[in-house]
Amino acid sequence: MAKRDFYEVLGVGKNATDDELRKAYRKLAMKYHPDRNPDSKEAEEKFKEAKEAYEMLSDPEKRAAYDRFGHAGVDPNAAGAGMGGAGMGGAGFADAFGDIFGEIFGGAGGRRGGPQVYRGADLKYTLEISLEQAATGFDTEIRVPSWENCDTCKGSGAKPGTQPQTCSTCGGNGAVRMQQGFFSVQQTCPTCHGSGKEITDPCVACDGVGRIRRNKTLQVKIPAGIDDGMRIRSAGNGEPGVNGGPPGDLYVEIHLKQHSIFQRDGEDLHCELTIPFTTAALGGDVEVPTLSGKGSITIPEGTQTGKTFRLRGKGIKGIRSSYPGDLYCHVAVETPVRLSEEQKKLLRQFEASLSQGGEKHSPKSDSWTDRVKNFFS
Repeated sequence: MAKRDFYEVLGVGKNATDDELRKAYRKLAMKYHPDRNPDSKEAEEKFKEAKEAYEMLSDPEKRAAYDRFGHAGVDPNAAGAGMGGAGMGGAGFADAFGDIFGEIFGGAGGRRGGPQVYRGADLKYTLEISLEQAATGFDTEIRVPSWENCDTCKGSGAKPGTQPQTCSTCGGNGAVRMQQGFFSVQQTCPTCHGSGKEITDPCVACDGVGRIRRNKTLQVKIPAGIDDGMRIRSAGNGEPGVNGGPPGDLYVEIHLKQHSIFQRDGEDLHCELTIPFTTAALGGDVEVPTLSGKGSITIPEGTQTGKTFRLRGKGIKGIRSSYPGDLYCHVAVETPVRLSEEQKKLLRQFEASLSQGGEKHSPKSDSWTDRVKNFFS
């Protein structure tokens, strides 16, 4: 497949200036960089194409050769190719690619001077609440660690009466540039860590940091219907930024305590409803708990373990829901224990009376017996 014209690739005319070439390449590189387009072969090819075009046109000798002979003039395998002595692309390409590399990976930009500005880190606070609190919502206070300017040095980090000095490594820029071949990579200054200043006589109160850690109290509103694992964002209450950068955010993560009766499943609630075997056999009304008070379920005769009853609207109304969920009560028939001799005698008499009635009293038991016989026959 024939290569496209380098000027066409960058979208500029043949009389484009070096600055216009650089801006065009930066725009394409930012758009098609592989780190911004993972798993996109098309973006990868376009990035390589733009990179090659700028490599050639940013070097005066290569550009002159390309303008005269086309692709053959800059092909290293072609005779008389005008590769020049500048190596791969010259300083122009290195500078532009270094700027883009810094922008993509979070640097402050290749040519901007001054201390590096960084956003503060986000913080997480785990708040454990009850199911009842999650259902109704509430307001609460939390205490979180925070950084504040040191009262002694007023945030400068230097001992009172002294001033921070301009960093000797980066000259106050907060960053240093490292050249590796045609790559020019900007890194945070290892001496001043991006501040652009050196403190030769640090403040005793804050050890030269300029800030001290203190706890602060925040008001947090827990909305009704919040569920386990959800987070509430408190903007600007994370770690403060560096060199005037914006602060991070605080995320309050909700954990629900285990409830003694209910288990939550989204907007629905589930509970085990234990009933005596006499109620299961004879039926009757059973009182059940709900988050809003007491409820009642009518148990029909012959109810078996595992039967589920639903109470509509007795669940939880979620944050984005218009109606509350339901409460599901799962029946567990309780077998009596620690019987007296008299009670055992009565049960044996009762069992005998059931046997006389045949399978109409125990249809599931007789069905199970038949299936076992058939299995072994």
